[in-house]
Amino acid sequence: MGVGKSTVGRLLAERLGVGYRDTDEDIVAAQGRAIAEIFVDEGEAAFRAIEKAAVRAALTEHEGVVALGGGAVMDADTRALLAGHQVVYLSMDVEEAVKRTGLNVARPLLAVNPRKQWRELMEARRHLYEEVATAVVATDGRTPEEVTQAALDALELKQV
Repeated sequence: MGVGKSTVGRLLAERLGVGYRDTDEDIVAAQGRAIAEIFVDEGEAAFRAIEKAAVRAALTEHEGVVALGGGAVMDADTRALLAGHQVVYLSMDVEEAVKRTGLNVARPLLAVNPRKQWRELMEARRHLYEEVATAVVATDGRTPEEVTQAALDALELKQV
């Protein structure tokens, strides 16, 4: 959350001369409401099912850069789908997350004690991010352009 996946994803797509797709945006467009509303109205399990379908569609229908929501890797089927793709895990520490988001924006999984919950989420997810990652790129203290270049370098991709 707040790592810059949408910004970096768009920059990567631009530099590679391919399209960009964000599964969170797909979900909002298809559902006609914000992700936070889905969490509140239907719960996390319902959202994760919607997310799983959105990720599957994006990975099968789109050949460019795809940005996934932070919890998408929690699903084993999604992790299996990612196995055939180049995946960049954009990492950051809690201090950077505080700087970027203040941890006070509408994040349904961080509603109470955001710093503690962010740390707990990362402890639960980090190994899954690393499992699917082709490359890990630290974003702390870097501009989106620097992160994009680091991702290109890590994947040994050439921009157009």
